[in-house]
Amino acid sequence: CWMSDQVFSGKYIVQEVLAKGGMGVIYKALDQTLNRVVAIKAVHEHLSGDPSFTARFLREARAMARLDHHNIVTIHAVEEEHGTPYIVMEYFPGGNLRSFMQARKPVPIRTSLDIARQVAEALAYAHDQGIVHRDIKPENIMRRPDGYVKLLDFGLAKLTQVEADTKDLNDEAVTQSLLLTQPGLVMGTIAYMSPEQARGQRVDQRT
Repeated sequence: CWMSDQVFSGKYIVQEVLAKGGMGVIYKALDQTLNRVVAIKAVHEHLSGDPSFTARFLREARAMARLDHHNIVTIHAVEEEHGTPYIVMEYFPGGNLRSFMQARKPVPIRTSLDIARQVAEALAYAHDQGIVHRDIKPENIMRRPDGYVKLLDFGLAKLTQVEADTKDLNDEAVTQSLLLTQPGLVMGTIAYMSPEQARGQRVDQRT
């Protein structure tokens, strides 16, 4: 794990660790070039040599980079440090929906509806762009203290078949996307899957 004095690509100064997981770490960092705070999502070094994992990581970056919506975290850049790819994202202060719900039991109905509305708007926009998230859960929804919500983590996102059919199938992102829609292959978080996704069937925005 990189320490707090780590500098990515000679310009992103790590300030603190925001989150850790089995696949990577998210840092809060200062972009010296533009003098702004950003979030950096970096894979664990021992995973960076796995081509399939790297492809998934880059697929997430590509999926998020094409989305421009106020309820979806913005991607600024995709960089590399010592052979390990990382994503430079908008820094969004606040915590994830899981921690918010645990601290406020029960969550007021009005608040719940407001969160659901914002997430639905983000998903509707992504679906219009031909992208299905496939891993909607509290950990992938960020909420600011003022109630503003953003969706993140498109690591399992896929292009819908309609969108993919209009693209060059030699494109790596599309090829990987279609691969992940093969019947019988299950990816996602079990507790939040639709029945179709849990069965390994093809999924679209309805699931």
